[in-house]
Amino acid sequence: MVAAPPTRSPKPIRHGVARAISKLGLGSRTQAGLWVREGRVRVNGCVVRDSEFPVRAGLDTVEVDGQYAAPARRLVLMLNKPRGLVTTAKDEKGRATVYSCLAEAKLPWLAPVGRLDKASEGLLLFSNDSVWAARITDRATGPDKFYHVQIDRLLDASLLAKLVRGAVVDGEHLTVKSARGLRAGVKNAWLEIVLDEGRNRQIRRLLATFEVSVLRLVRVAIGPVSLGKLPQGKWRLLTEEEIASL
Repeated sequence: MVAAPPTRSPKPIRHGVARAISKLGLGSRTQAGLWVREGRVRVNGCVVRDSEFPVRAGLDTVEVDGQYAAPARRLVLMLNKPRGLVTTAKDEKGRATVYSCLAEAKLPWLAPVGRLDKASEGLLLFSNDSVWAARITDRATGPDKFYHVQIDRLLDASLLAKLVRGAVVDGEHLTVKSARGLRAGVKNAWLEIVLDEGRNRQIRRLLATFEVSVLRLVRVAIGPVSLGKLPQGKWRLLTEEEIASL
C-alpha cells in the first residue's frame, strides 16, 4: 500500500496591518495607517509603526489602543443623498460631502458602497464591512441598480434601443441593462434605467453621446432594497433581512 502524501496546511493570508484593521471594519485604511504611525497599534504585543507590517490572518494578535482588534458587528445603512454632495470622506476642494448627513449620529466608521456623483440623488449605501461591500459593487455578484432619470427631450423607442445597444465613450463601451419610459411632460420625460455595473457617470456620459442632457438623476433602488419614503438627507439602518436580500 502506498501511503498518501502528507497534507499541507494552507498558507495563512497576509495583509499589511493597516489593511487588516480596515478589513475588520474598525476604520478606513487611511485611519488605520494614522493609528499605526502614532504608535497606537501592537502586533503580538509589540508596537509597529509601518502600515505595511505583515499580519497573518487568524494567527497574529492585533491591538489598537490596548484593545484586541476583533471584527466589528456589520452595519449597513441607506442614505437618501441630496444633490450637491460629493461621495467621499474628505474632499480636497472643500466641498460638502455625504458625511455631513451623518455628522450628528454616533456611528462607527462606515464607507460608501459605490458612489453617486455630485449632481445625482437618491439611495446610497454605507457599510463597515469592506468584503461585503465589494460583493455588492461587483458586476458578477452585485444586485442591479435602478434609476429614475429626467431628460431634456421627449422619449422615443429609438433612444431606448440605443441605450440598451450602448456606445463607445472615451474608449469604454457603455450600455444599460434595460430602459423604459415612465412619464412625459411637454418638453421633457422621465425614464427608468437599470444598470448591472457602475462606471463613472455612466448614465450621463451615455446619454450625452446621443445629445441628451440629464435634468435629474435619482437612484431609487439597489436590488430589492428601495428608497421608499425616506426623506432627502435622512438615513436609516438596513434590517438583517434587507442585508441578506442584497
